[in-house]
Amino acid sequence: MEFITISMLNGLSYGLLLFMLSSGLTLIFSMMGVLNFAHASFYMIGAYVAYTIAKIVGFWPGLFIAPIVVGILGALFERTSLRKVHKFGHVPELLVTFGISYVILELVQLVWGRTAVEFAPPPSLQGPAFTLVHDAADKLRLVWGAAPPELCAAAGTICSPFPATRGFMMLVALLMLVSLWLLLTRTRIGLVIQAALTHPEMVESLGHNVPRVFMLVFGAGSALAGLAGVVGGITFVTEPQMAATVGSVIFVVVVVGGMGSLAGAFLASILIGVIQTFATALDNSLAGGLASLGVQVSSSSAWYTLLNLKLSQVAPILPYLFLVLILIFRPKGLLGTREG
Repeated sequence: MEFITISMLNGLSYGLLLFMLSSGLTLIFSMMGVLNFAHASFYMIGAYVAYTIAKIVGFWPGLFIAPIVVGILGALFERTSLRKVHKFGHVPELLVTFGISYVILELVQLVWGRTAVEFAPPPSLQGPAFTLVHDAADKLRLVWGAAPPELCAAAGTICSPFPATRGFMMLVALLMLVSLWLLLTRTRIGLVIQAALTHPEMVESLGHNVPRVFMLVFGAGSALAGLAGVVGGITFVTEPQMAATVGSVIFVVVVVGGMGSLAGAFLASILIGVIQTFATALDNSLAGGLASLGVQVSSSSAWYTLLNLKLSQVAPILPYLFLVLILIFRPKGLLGTREG
């Protein structure tokens, strides 16, 4: 039971990190029709900027300053580069974001090096948020923080800690989700943004500067990626390949959830996070499952090698398999309103 609970929480925390990333990308695509290939690079910049600030003034100021810095960089990129090629169509837009992602990667390696940096969480986020204790009497209980060593040392007792950094990641992601919903549905700025999505000419005729709105949305989307980078940087590893690790997955999330749908991005993020986490944690194969049902697969069968692959081995390809199936059977995505 503790395995299922901890794996589910790990999956939810990873899924919420994916949502923090994909929400910004979804906002940008909704307004500008641009799939920003550099989005994960802004995630990486957020982690490195926060790491640098944390060494000077501490983690908590970095948590607030780094997303602002990344948002400003994103807005400047839209103003100076992306806007210039917008009139030439989507291909130049994709190419310029693809190019800037490699520029950012090289700059990060020049400034901070090619190896991982030690971006440690603050003392308040070190250690477990809580520990699930499964005792010899088959009872499951929750202990806040780290469980006493003598309790975990008892015969037949299993202690499963849940890191505080993952709990903090889930809290930040949920606060961001609520804030985005309130911003888009309960404020004048949100109404202008939503109107500019579908009727930019009408919004401009009412006196609003639509290009400036585009720039602010792109900056806000980049800031969300930067915030995800700060939280992801202390939870996972802050290194130059961190953008490549999540870069392709967030595009899967956006397409599976539905192009331009924040609700779809949230649903797809949770599904992919939970599925991939459970697949990574399980050490079973399809052949083993068939054997438990009394079905034996001959070693001479052409399917023998494939069926003996463990779920943990195929876990990295599951999001992309999910993507292929969605594109075949529901091209609009889970909650999308338009195709690709």
